[in-house]
Amino acid sequence: MTDGTNAEARKQRRMAAFGDAQGGTRTGSSVVDLSTLVDAEIDELPAAEPTRVGSRRALAYLGVCLVLIGLNLRSVFSSLSAVLPEVTSQAGLPGWSVVLLTTVPVTLLGVFAPLAPVLARRFGAERVLLGAMVLLTAGLLLRPVDTGTATGGGGHLPALLVGTAACGAAIALCNVLLPGLVKRDFPHRLGLMGGLYTTAICASAALGAGFTYPVYTATGEWTKALWVWALPAAVVLLLFLPVALRQGTVRHQAVRDGINVWRSPVAWQVTIFMVLQAMMSFSGFAWLAPILRERGVDGATAGLIVAVCIVLQMLGSLFAPALAARFRDQRAINTVVALMTGGGFVLSILGPLNLIWVWAGLLGLGQGSLTAAALTLIMLRTRDGHTAAHLSGMMQGVGYGVGSTGTLMVGQLHQATGSFVPAGILFMAVGLLAAVFGYRSGRNRFVE
Repeated sequence: MTDGTNAEARKQRRMAAFGDAQGGTRTGSSVVDLSTLVDAEIDELPAAEPTRVGSRRALAYLGVCLVLIGLNLRSVFSSLSAVLPEVTSQAGLPGWSVVLLTTVPVTLLGVFAPLAPVLARRFGAERVLLGAMVLLTAGLLLRPVDTGTATGGGGHLPALLVGTAACGAAIALCNVLLPGLVKRDFPHRLGLMGGLYTTAICASAALGAGFTYPVYTATGEWTKALWVWALPAAVVLLLFLPVALRQGTVRHQAVRDGINVWRSPVAWQVTIFMVLQAMMSFSGFAWLAPILRERGVDGATAGLIVAVCIVLQMLGSLFAPALAARFRDQRAINTVVALMTGGGFVLSILGPLNLIWVWAGLLGLGQGSLTAAALTLIMLRTRDGHTAAHLSGMMQGVGYGVGSTGTLMVGQLHQATGSFVPAGILFMAVGLLAAVFGYRSGRNRFVE
């Protein structure tokens, strides 16, 4: 980007920093929820600059790189879930390790989220993203390694644990920094880029769910079925490398503006709503395929059902924010989508199996709408961009950190009882609690 283009981008960024994000923006016929595009670096002084590129073609190249990074941020969750029975039996994993493998990456989303702005102030967001992609690629390559061949013991478990943890940490950094880059570098194409970015993340989960088991069937090895997901991460790493290395480093200071969200009752209501939706969302990524397979669905069909469920999440996440922003408050929509999600989960476990596509569809539409509704509250419950950034950080740290207990409890209940039926009862309670806190956080109040 030339200096003149950079100056214009900075001007547009200031104009669009918050006001245009309230409720969404419209580009062509698409409405995009910009609450997912909170700039985590908004408190930096001097202000973070747009990415340095040399031309409009290079700017388009950057946009492709950012979308492709998003396309790698969820396959780590859904790919392991798709072949979890094979991994467990063939690698001889103990029950506690299966619970840990499904819980650790989600927990690390919350643990590493606050670290992302700190690293960006020191090294720049682009270079931190590059480092995150290196870590993600390394984690995906490490996951299927049999350490027993090198150490004489341990088998696959150590590499699975370390590789999965590395992936969770890398995704946490990307989750926090990517939205700010999209918002900063494409203020004139925010609707288009926001839509492509959020769609890519959903598509990542769907691809992991739908293609991992067919790769296992074709190769007969679960290790190759997991290794295949390191390839797109490595390609994106190489594509983004010259862009990130071209950036200069500017030391920034954190200047805290806005309200202390940790003392706001409204912020806590929104955050607890986020916790409950995260419990259901990541439990779906981790356990829906094993649930279906335990009910007698074959691996390929289970993967396809999960993939379709995730595609329906895209539809829910597309329409829910625009619908929510049209109402004076969001009590009704929050309550309905929370009950849809909880009900879809319960029926997927306990409902008639011949209607499983219906239950999965209900779960998908509900979960996509629920996640989008929770994130939309970041903008609808704050008055300025600084408070929105602080609330977003609080929601990600607490939401993902505590929300990971959902996958933990499902695993522990299954290990203790040998059945997913108790998990159905759990999600009945979680869905009802999400409806309660969705109703409370949906009231027309602000974080103050």
